[in-house]
Amino acid sequence: MDDTTEIAGLRNYPLARRGMMMTGLISGFTLATQRAEAQAIHTDSEGLEVGETEIPTDKGRLPAYFAHPAKHGEFPVVLVNEEIFGVHEYIKDICRRLAKQGYLAVATEYYARIADLSKMTDASQIVKDVISKAPDAQYMADLDSTTAWAVQHRGSSTRVGVIGFCRGGRQTWLYAAHSPHLKAAVAFYGPIGGTPSPIQPRTVLDLADQIKCPLLGLYGGQDPSIPVDLVRQAEAKAKAAHKLVDIVIYPDAGHGFHADYRPSYRQADAEDAWKRAMAWLRRFGVTPAG
Repeated sequence: MDDTTEIAGLRNYPLARRGMMMTGLISGFTLATQRAEAQAIHTDSEGLEVGETEIPTDKGRLPAYFAHPAKHGEFPVVLVNEEIFGVHEYIKDICRRLAKQGYLAVATEYYARIADLSKMTDASQIVKDVISKAPDAQYMADLDSTTAWAVQHRGSSTRVGVIGFCRGGRQTWLYAAHSPHLKAAVAFYGPIGGTPSPIQPRTVLDLADQIKCPLLGLYGGQDPSIPVDLVRQAEAKAKAAHKLVDIVIYPDAGHGFHADYRPSYRQADAEDAWKRAMAWLRRFGVTPAG
């Protein structure tokens, strides 16, 4: 599983609980090395409205973090799919970066029903005890609920995009195949293959030809957990079905090259990938006013 790599340095922070089973969001993390600490990006909230909220779903309320410009108007929506490590500071910062670009960004803690990720630091355990027990159908329904929340809180119903990192990249592919309302999707190194299960019955490769919106995939050529040839197979399958897909491979990048809190971070590749992601959203209609 790709998300088990380069986890060293995450730790727990005390959090207030949200309801009987739901938990609050991870408030931060420590960093694996001084190099990582020096490069971690912090986006301030000046000119933004940010905070924690709860997303009503068909199975209770889920904690989430949101950010949007502190001004009047309706904003295009970007759903942010977390890594397996929860909605920690890096994911919150992604929301603020998007808000600085004029978006309403919201990151929901989709695994809160199963466990409090703020109390787990072993990636193998997270995958075994949490990720593998999360039904894809419920995740898709929760993304629908998150979209509905965003539309009810100054988000545009006609300008909705999704972006995801690591495992969230996989969920981005899945949601692009699920939702007819998306305008664009961006997957940062999302797993393509894997072993199906009764609750996670299809891989990205299985449904690559079913995506309903243009999808940009950003992958590392040195990522042993996501072979480039498998990424190219998904791309070919999508294009054979006349889907609009653009796959960018960064030859020297490994997994997590955008995660500025990890030693895997590659600044030049991360910055290029982010520029491509923003251009992709705008190109296909997830465009801020003005």
